[in-house]
Amino acid sequence: MIALPAEKAGAVTSLDTEKIRRDFPILTQTIHGKPLTFLDSAASAQKPRCVIDAISRLYETGYANIHRGIYKLSQDATEAYEQTREKVRALINARHSAECLFVRGATEGINLVAQSYGRAFLKEGDEIILSEMEHHSNIVPWQMLRDEKGLALKIAPVLDDGSLDMDAYKGLLSERTKFVAMLHISNAIGTQVPIKDVIRLAHEAGARVLVDGCQAVPHMAVDVQDLDADFYTFSGHKMYGPSGIGVLYGKAGLLDAMPPWQGGGDMIETVTFEKTTYNKAPHKFEAGTPHIAGGIALGAAIDYINTLGYDAIHAHGQDLLAYATKKLTAINSLRIIGTAPQKGAVISFVMKGTHPHDIGTILDREGIAVRTGHHCAQPIMERFGIPATARASFGLYNSREDVDRLVAGLRKVTEIFG
Repeated sequence: MIALPAEKAGAVTSLDTEKIRRDFPILTQTIHGKPLTFLDSAASAQKPRCVIDAISRLYETGYANIHRGIYKLSQDATEAYEQTREKVRALINARHSAECLFVRGATEGINLVAQSYGRAFLKEGDEIILSEMEHHSNIVPWQMLRDEKGLALKIAPVLDDGSLDMDAYKGLLSERTKFVAMLHISNAIGTQVPIKDVIRLAHEAGARVLVDGCQAVPHMAVDVQDLDADFYTFSGHKMYGPSGIGVLYGKAGLLDAMPPWQGGGDMIETVTFEKTTYNKAPHKFEAGTPHIAGGIALGAAIDYINTLGYDAIHAHGQDLLAYATKKLTAINSLRIIGTAPQKGAVISFVMKGTHPHDIGTILDREGIAVRTGHHCAQPIMERFGIPATARASFGLYNSREDVDRLVAGLRKVTEIFG
């Protein structure tokens, strides 16, 4: 029996999805003559009009390079960009805005930590712990560092329902453990990791922790001080902001001790051919002209999320998760992969006798966008003995009606493939 997520009878969240949908221009179109039902927000969320307008407005009336000009356009753009940094600080409750670095996305944030902190402070024989659920972006950088430095990677397994095996995780921790890199919520199977406990246990063993929060920040309040995370990273494009912009949070003392990762403008104080002195965090890690429009528009996305409120956003996602789990479980040929008691708004599934790509193709003809494949998380697919899944993931703009359309589309799949 699958344990369904908690669902209140006739639950109605405080999000007005009809009104929210009107904020997202892309959702007004049809696909193959059918209304667009977008169920791939875990890969990349759609953008509200306020984010689109923030980008257009900058390029139309306010663009200039930042941090370097004394003229009004530059000063105004700099102020708007740095205002977003303060919005990020407040969003995740960092102590100081200087602890919030702008990066291209979580992938770059992880690589920055691996290449700066890892190269400087990890040595041959040290161990890094990952989980079996990690996205490739939180595997490959550590493999590269392992091969360069002679480190060891230890993998914390998952239970049959997709939950992190906490007993096994505890058993991996030792005096050799110097770093833990782990997701907050799985993009592939939706599992929400008890990340505060993961961090506490790692710290007790003397290890630092990086958290991949890509699937958490769009759906729930994250307090990096309460978690006591050493590093926490997430991408703007999954939280209704632009692509090419993301955030890496790091504790101030760690960032101060870490060497720069890339060289160039803005990360320096002085340069001569004999010696360069470096700027302080966050600018020490932000070489070159940044994604100015992306940073400013990320601020608009944060404003949008704050207007709706995380309590309502989280309740909405959990309502859709519970409703969809109940509806999909009723399809006899369908098996949900990942049934942990605590999940994000993601449902991954397979159907007997049907390749996930065929599921995706048939659903697309109905105007329904789902992701199919291994979701850049091949190890967890291997754990469950499957090459791929179909995945429905929910955002602010989704409703129970979208779930009903998904179920109707999957009924057509069963009619075709039996």
